[in-house]
Amino acid sequence: MPVRLLLATLVAVVGVSACRTPNQSRLRPELSSSADGGVNSSSSLGVGDFLEVRVYQEADLSGIYRVSADGAIDFPLCGRLQVLGAAPSMVADTLTNCLKNGFVRRPQVSVMVKEFNSKKIFVFGEVSKPGAFSFEDGMTIIHAVSAAGGFSRAAAKNDVNVTRVVDGREVKVPVRVEDIATGREKNFALAPGDIIFVPEGFL
Repeated sequence: MPVRLLLATLVAVVGVSACRTPNQSRLRPELSSSADGGVNSSSSLGVGDFLEVRVYQEADLSGIYRVSADGAIDFPLCGRLQVLGAAPSMVADTLTNCLKNGFVRRPQVSVMVKEFNSKKIFVFGEVSKPGAFSFEDGMTIIHAVSAAGGFSRAAAKNDVNVTRVVDGREVKVPVRVEDIATGREKNFALAPGDIIFVPEGFL
């Protein structure tokens, strides 16, 4: 199957889960990106990111929260909160509004990103320098392999796999990188959090 058709299967955006509690129903709209600009992708939250939430003089509410595979965090009093694609400031505003609703008098909430795991890609297997690399807008699999020092001599260049989380599930896509390099296939665009594995070929 051509790479462009495989890529088309991955463009689905992680949807917002159906609300299960009154709090979640009230919080969701405030975190939705607007159609006329929305959230800056460089600061928006993704799966695996760690947030530090601080509520002034409320130690029980302050702490570190990880964005789960479905794009949510569980916050005391406010329930399950969808934060996927939101900026930290939007999360702070939403938590402030929630806590005002009879929980905390004049809440002061700050939200900071402790670790942007969703803004990394990972390259493993038969490359010179496997590891995690910062994601950049427009990054392709050729860029990622180059960042990892290129293929090793034993690499199976046309048997590379890219694993991506789509709708909370891992999807593995085969990518023929050697054919991309020689112009026989179109380049493969990466997304934050992608895991690239280069297997060993048969010599």
